[in-house]
Amino acid sequence: MLKKFRKNNTAASALEFALIAPVLFILIFAILEITSVMLATAVMENAVRTASRMGITGYTPVGVTRDTYIQQLVKDNMLYLNPNSVVFSTLVYDSFANIGKPEPYTDSNGNTIYNIGEPYTDINGNGQWDPDMGASGAGGAGAIVVYEVQYPWQIITPLLSRFFPTNGQINITASMVVRNEPYDN
Repeated sequence: MLKKFRKNNTAASALEFALIAPVLFILIFAILEITSVMLATAVMENAVRTASRMGITGYTPVGVTRDTYIQQLVKDNMLYLNPNSVVFSTLVYDSFANIGKPEPYTDSNGNTIYNIGEPYTDINGNGQWDPDMGASGAGGAGAIVVYEVQYPWQIITPLLSRFFPTNGQINITASMVVRNEPYDN
């Protein structure tokens, strides 16, 4: 009877498929999920590029502020992404070397970090020390502006979402740095 059982291979394909199918489906879902994230990133990069291309010209439509116009351009170019979930920001700098740098301060106690009460130079004019000296806004003629868009992407596949510590949510970011044209105010 054992010889007869060994020679019988009528259900071998079904058994092999049952063993391989879970791995195959997880791989397919992972590929689709990664592709979706890459597409969302490309959409966001296009939205930032479109907004920055209009922002460098200094153009402002009648009845709208320049900042509002640039923000609306980003939201209009988000295609299938939820524009209400988009976090858009612009930071203005006077030189490329200052991007991402903290406001200068005097380290009174020598611990190499800013402590409340230490004297500082308020570069961005907001009345407090900031770890980034960029001022918010679209900047004037010749200013360097960093455009940044963040979007919270929810991983759809439950099994894959377990690999992300934030309940299956990742923040996708797209940014662009430009120098505004020398336009007339």
